[in-house]
Amino acid sequence: MAATAKTVVATGASSGLGFHVIKHLLSQTSQPYLFILGARDVSRTQDAYRSAFQGAALDPHSLEILPLQLSDLKSVKHFAKQTLEKLEGKRIDYLLLNAGITNGAGTEKPGPGGSKWCEALVVNHLSQHYLSHLLLPALLRPGSDIAADTTADSNSRIVVVSSGAIRRVTDPSTLEEDLLAGSGKDGNTVYAETKFVQLLGAHWWRRKLKDAACKVVAVSPGLIPGTGIGRGSGLVLSMEMKDAKSVDEGAQSILRAFTRDDFPEDPNRIFLTSWGEWWESETIGKTLNKELQDRWCSEKEEIETEEGLKDF
Repeated sequence: MAATAKTVVATGASSGLGFHVIKHLLSQTSQPYLFILGARDVSRTQDAYRSAFQGAALDPHSLEILPLQLSDLKSVKHFAKQTLEKLEGKRIDYLLLNAGITNGAGTEKPGPGGSKWCEALVVNHLSQHYLSHLLLPALLRPGSDIAADTTADSNSRIVVVSSGAIRRVTDPSTLEEDLLAGSGKDGNTVYAETKFVQLLGAHWWRRKLKDAACKVVAVSPGLIPGTGIGRGSGLVLSMEMKDAKSVDEGAQSILRAFTRDDFPEDPNRIFLTSWGEWWESETIGKTLNKELQDRWCSEKEEIETEEGLKDF
């Protein structure tokens, strides 16, 4: 009997790590997938996948690419609406939140769409946190708010692509000021701080979904110069650096987060390193502060009120 297709919804899959993750899954045929990808430039992304497979059919898979601009929460809401329509009642098995920028210059400009926050925070955390809210009904199977079946295969999964840079945040009290639009904070600092806030979000969702059939995993792909992630921060990365990994190696690290089911007993240990170990709680200790998590991770209605989305 043919395997049932699993559904993957992903951000940040038009190039770099996310592209390599999806390309790997498309390359195998034992498990069919339905992919719904959000991209700023739909045509260019379609061309990239066609080129990668030389125009060949993607059977047994299905690939849908929809417009998504993560600096615009109205675009996020529209993408979620289109995605839910495309799913036609199917569950999302994997929500891959991979998109990220290091736009240091963005802290010197007004926030996108009138947001009080810098572009990097909107893209790296706020918009993808909001997207998780909007897609939550499809992540939870019917009647699975409190799941009786908790086997690995029965659980959907949110995979948050994080970074070891979160360890550079030593004083979370500075986040409020540093991440405001117009703060002028350097890109290297802003990247670490937005990834820290993103990890707060992963913990927030882990707490919210603790009794649901949906797991949350944060994963670091490692130091990957080949993605160009350092451009916006002014940081020059090269393969000569200690611990540098290729894009394909980074993609393999992310793929492990799709399948690992050896979750530690400590529910706070959701961070999977690029070398395949679950970080101890002490290593990510500052992100375990529940008050901080609640401060930076609003409910859907609060986000829509704060960002002027109620009437959209």
